[in-house]
Amino acid sequence: MNSALELFARKGYHNTKISDVVKAAGVSQGTFYWYFEGKEQLAVRLIENGKEKLTQVIEQGYRKHAGSVDDMVSSSARLLTDLFEFADHNRNLMAILLIKGQGADPLIREAVSGTWIAFEEAFKNNVNRAIELDMLPHFTDVSLRVNILVSLITGVLTKWLFGPMHDVDYKSAYRPSEIAEETARFEFRGLLG
Repeated sequence: MNSALELFARKGYHNTKISDVVKAAGVSQGTFYWYFEGKEQLAVRLIENGKEKLTQVIEQGYRKHAGSVDDMVSSSARLLTDLFEFADHNRNLMAILLIKGQGADPLIREAVSGTWIAFEEAFKNNVNRAIELDMLPHFTDVSLRVNILVSLITGVLTKWLFGPMHDVDYKSAYRPSEIAEETARFEFRGLLG
């Protein structure tokens, strides 16, 4: 599975053949078909496994008690640091989710979309909890605000991980905690800081 994940991230889904995967993994095609019906099932399983891990990172930010604005910024920075560290350690998965999975077959695109829907829903649960604790005002359209927040986070994440050319091997000058802290400040304070 790790070999397939790396190949999908580097070559894309369509340009990766099962023969490439088994060669990289050092197994036979028979072994591959013992575990998977085909490349599509393998890709969907990789994405589903990644979705579970990704949403677990976000769910850790669910608030248990109220706090100040500074506390919210600090908590958000911790959550985003965990998210950026997860993304950095799972760069190949993130490449599929953010840049390589968009042009794949319908089932793959559906799995990628399902991941981002779950990602946004996890953030929405966190925002709703902050509203329940009177840490944030009651918005008329929480979904819209969460959509904007998630767009900010995924945009920053994509540029930080892969740079302007969407290079899987790109290395940012910023550590996960640095980019997370700036993103959290922007999340709550905007351009004024």
